[in-house]
Amino acid sequence: MNAERSPIVIAARRTPIGTRGRALAGLRVEQLAAPVLRAVLDDAATATGAPADVADVLLGNCMGPGGNPARVAALAAGLDAAIPGGTVDRQCGSGLAAILDAAAAIRAGDGRARLAGGVESASTAPVRSVDGVAYDRAPFAPEGFPDPDMVRAAEDLATHDGIPRSRLDAHAARSHARAREALAAGRFADELVPLAGLDRDDAIGAADRLLPRLPALFPGGALTAGTATRIGDGAAAVLVAPAGAAPGLAVRAGAIVGCDPALPGIGAAPAILSALAAAGVERHQVAGFELVEAFASQSIAVLERIGVAEDDPRVCADGGALALGHPWGASGAVAVVRLFSRLVRGGARAGTIGVAAASVGGGLGVAAVLEVVR
Repeated sequence: MNAERSPIVIAARRTPIGTRGRALAGLRVEQLAAPVLRAVLDDAATATGAPADVADVLLGNCMGPGGNPARVAALAAGLDAAIPGGTVDRQCGSGLAAILDAAAAIRAGDGRARLAGGVESASTAPVRSVDGVAYDRAPFAPEGFPDPDMVRAAEDLATHDGIPRSRLDAHAARSHARAREALAAGRFADELVPLAGLDRDDAIGAADRLLPRLPALFPGGALTAGTATRIGDGAAAVLVAPAGAAPGLAVRAGAIVGCDPALPGIGAAPAILSALAAAGVERHQVAGFELVEAFASQSIAVLERIGVAEDDPRVCADGGALALGHPWGASGAVAVVRLFSRLVRGGARAGTIGVAAASVGGGLGVAAVLEVVR
């Protein structure tokens, strides 16, 4: 589908990302998401000159309290009770998957807009247990399949691809440096909805100066706390509307794929290649990539597989999750908000292409190809 007929993101906002246990720790998922939903609706009304006719609210979430957080957030945001809500769980690809679901509903013929994105309060995530025994996470794969946690998987990926610690440290340092420069230049300001006194992502610059001194997380390994993202609290949302509603980012194509659950960090690569093929776009035509940068090894491995240099200025140009933080279910939507700021707010010409993508625990990849429409 070409851009002129594609569903279009016409407004995009997010909270600052607060490191787990810090500034946003006292806010439940709906308290994080509701102000962002309201800000998106206000921005959309300004863009179009009229309130949006919202059909649904779709939010990604991984570790929340249950009870359909998207519906709870919709009501907390003051939306009409007739507007439903649905919660999407594709782990750290959830927010991006929710946006693709919203675009698919519009592409299928429903002419009403959707609010979509993700939210995660890692600080208030409930303790889960089986037979009274608490566990940190649910299985990503059934018995008989590899099921590493994401930290172990990131170390395994570095080993598998032969990525030394020096490259991981350099990648994380570059992410922090770009984020510090963007913060100083005010490039985050228009996308943020301050909450609880927090008006910036609090992890920026927190680890990069310590990178060479941080111990390896595994004996003899390459991964450190500085090359793994800080888990965060936050929310991000967009309004997806039918083609022609207003300037924004047209959702040209998307892909959700599976990969080896032993190496889940590579999942974004086949998803990106599939989405680019569906959109008829070559990688050299992409002006901006936003990867959910959960681990340096993951980002490097994905970029190698799609043929993009790890220091390419198009990739997370204002820093990625290694600098900003990683609120699991929201991070894929944060990637789209960042592209909206970089390309739409940044004044990119019509036809400029961006890609958002995430690798996902259990062996999944999610990607979207978006195009500036003026």
